[in-house]
Amino acid sequence: MDALTKGDFTEAGEPWAIFSAWTAEAERSEPNDPTAMALATADADGLPNVRMVLLKGADERGFVFYTNAESAKGRELASNPQAALVFHWKSLRRQMRARGPVTEVSEAEADSYFASRPRDSRIGAWASQQSRPLESRFALEKAVAFYAAKHAIGEVPRPPYWRGYRIAPVSMEFWADRPFRLHDRVMFTRRGDGWDKARLYP
Repeated sequence: MDALTKGDFTEAGEPWAIFSAWTAEAERSEPNDPTAMALATADADGLPNVRMVLLKGADERGFVFYTNAESAKGRELASNPQAALVFHWKSLRRQMRARGPVTEVSEAEADSYFASRPRDSRIGAWASQQSRPLESRFALEKAVAFYAAKHAIGEVPRPPYWRGYRIAPVSMEFWADRPFRLHDRVMFTRRGDGWDKARLYP
């Protein structure tokens, strides 16, 4: 185990190295969904919303997730393309939060990821009018049956409203538990092609 995964991360000069090390350890220690993150968006009036989503890609370009563009989060991102996220790895007593502008991933990237999903999940993407009122559970099951029959043969294509989004962080903050609430907090702030780093009081 290297210094980053032991929690001795405060001297690291690049945030993506810390994030990669921490997520790798979370994949070993978290019993469920180590890539779950709280995603915050805001509507056109600035009123925030937050929900849990799954991270589906991360590199120096940003954090990627997928959703129905007609959902609440999709509509909010259309009017206010900025977001914030938090990872909380309870087993490791660590958090990482980031925020920044949001752009859509390419059609090819979205197609590739959609094709990798289980078939039932792809059918579900067609059947669900995400975030909108549902008259009954039966109505949802009926829609699932309809699209399962419609796409019974061949591949299930990606719905045109099902898209990927990338948050390009302008800041990334790492938090690690320490005794007596004297936690370690390190903030990285984007400056051009690099990062400024600062310790924060706990």
